[in-house]
Amino acid sequence: MAGGFISNETIDAILNTTDIVATIGEYTKLERRGANDWWGCCPFHGEKTASFHVDADKKFYHCFGCHKGGNVVNFIMEMEKLSYPDTLEALAKKAGIPIKYQDGYKPDPNRQKNNEAEQYIELYERTASMFHYFLMETPQGQKALEYVTKRGLTKETLEKFRLGYAPADRKWLHKFLLGKNFSKEFLAKSGLFSQKYPDFSFFSDRLMFPIFNRRGQVVAFGGRVIPPADESQRKYLNSGDLPQFKKRETLFGFSFAKNSIREKKSIIFCEGNMDVIAYHQCGLDYAVATLGTALTEEHIKMISGFVAGGTVYLSFDSDGAGENATWKAIKLCREHDLTVKIIRLKGGKDPAEIMLKFGAENLTAQVKNAILDSDYLIFRLGEKYPVDTPEGKTKAALEYFQYVDSLQSDIQKESCLEQLCQAFNLKPEAVKRDFNNRSQARERANIRQNNNQTEEGTQVKLDAELRGLIAVTADLNQFEVLRTKLTEQDFTNPAARKLYKVLEECFVEKIFTIRDILGRCDDEKLVQLITGSISSGVYQSEKVSVIVQDTVNLIKRNKLDAQRNKLLQRIREYTVVTQEDQNQLNALLAEKLELDKQVQSLGKK
Repeated sequence: MAGGFISNETIDAILNTTDIVATIGEYTKLERRGANDWWGCCPFHGEKTASFHVDADKKFYHCFGCHKGGNVVNFIMEMEKLSYPDTLEALAKKAGIPIKYQDGYKPDPNRQKNNEAEQYIELYERTASMFHYFLMETPQGQKALEYVTKRGLTKETLEKFRLGYAPADRKWLHKFLLGKNFSKEFLAKSGLFSQKYPDFSFFSDRLMFPIFNRRGQVVAFGGRVIPPADESQRKYLNSGDLPQFKKRETLFGFSFAKNSIREKKSIIFCEGNMDVIAYHQCGLDYAVATLGTALTEEHIKMISGFVAGGTVYLSFDSDGAGENATWKAIKLCREHDLTVKIIRLKGGKDPAEIMLKFGAENLTAQVKNAILDSDYLIFRLGEKYPVDTPEGKTKAALEYFQYVDSLQSDIQKESCLEQLCQAFNLKPEAVKRDFNNRSQARERANIRQNNNQTEEGTQVKLDAELRGLIAVTADLNQFEVLRTKLTEQDFTNPAARKLYKVLEECFVEKIFTIRDILGRCDDEKLVQLITGSISSGVYQSEKVSVIVQDTVNLIKRNKLDAQRNKLLQRIREYTVVTQEDQNQLNALLAEKLELDKQVQSLGKK
């Protein structure tokens, strides 16, 4: 851009008019400590105590931790990764300052932006507007509109989040955007279209969730199938990483939630987009969600300045995948000295269902009744291990020690160890000895990590699940078949789950070669197993389709067996006193019969 020609007069006006405290306050919470001095946690690096200083009078900032500093232009350049002229133009537009140029320079009003990210944002903004129009105003979007209306979403909520509908005609979007003067070459790199068929839209016949950056601009999409849908379709699709969008650095709903997060010093992390929207509609407008990834260091860095001294609420599913996500998030938050509470929803499978059944007050009350992470973990470990036996107590204690390790206060650590002793009837002296010698204690107990993650040094287990995924890696054409039938959460082997995640990321990001997959996989033993198995010639292309189907059947059967066993346990323990009890027992028996039929349909082991 011709930013170098922007006049000094305009630059001075930008610096004089822009409120540096308000601008930086959109990225981290600042507190006044004097007439013109403001302090907060640095948004450039993770820290627990405020070392980031803003001088409102002199209009500069400086971090005494990482030593970054400058004026408001430097700050926006660093945070948003913009060039100097692009930053000036963005600040001038926000402040309503007309831009004047030096030496009579006049920019071409039709010139192409040279900032690739800004070009994509313009494309995604236009596309989001069209999707929203299809949802709200056209017969094609009626099915999607009826679905979200039945789920309790109001027109105001649909407008706020700009929900949309992607037409079933997969060629429509390409034709429309070509008519708006976007080139075929540009659209091919945009992430909106199939790599194999460039005029086919990546999203079709789906409810669309625009994903916004912190400035409220659309940078990506999530798409959900609309019930009743073909089971072969993947329920959710998300944009891959793009110049303007990195999922590890983005949170769904953050642009709407940041002011409330700052004011309340609280944030709710959810599992999905609909969860966030339901919380916001109920007035709990400090909810956000990750986008197909676990909670990351980048996410914590993004919010830590807002919630320092406050509370992080976790609202994940109660299934195995949700429990594992909760466990990882607890440790990550505690390592950054953030207080954590767990929301255990009752009365519905997700916030939207609870909102619809019982109203906003019920959901608000459940958030208020969230429990501390230490109480949650004690309860979870009591369910997970037979804590009435010495072996069960040992395993529960050793897993709990990982949580205690993440705490930043010695007082907190001592208090939590006391809580462990009381919960499982353990002697404090023995617990403290094992905690102080926890590495040796783990070795003696010979336990594995229980967070569904293949740690460095952990043996990779080559079972049927992992064999199936290695076979798919040998013949990548089969992954498109597999991903329509299984998700990452369906795998119980940590190594298989990790490989599936890598395959999915590479597939979505259209870098789908064995080289890219091996490069993305950060477990050396898993990489060695993949390369060794494929090199051995075990997985011939004509056999892979059979292996994939066998893997799908096995995993589905195991999942159904687990559900059936839990149901059988409930039936055995059920006591019939009233007619209502008998009715509920009959419902459980009918559910068991349905599971039996599904198991039989998959064939015998």
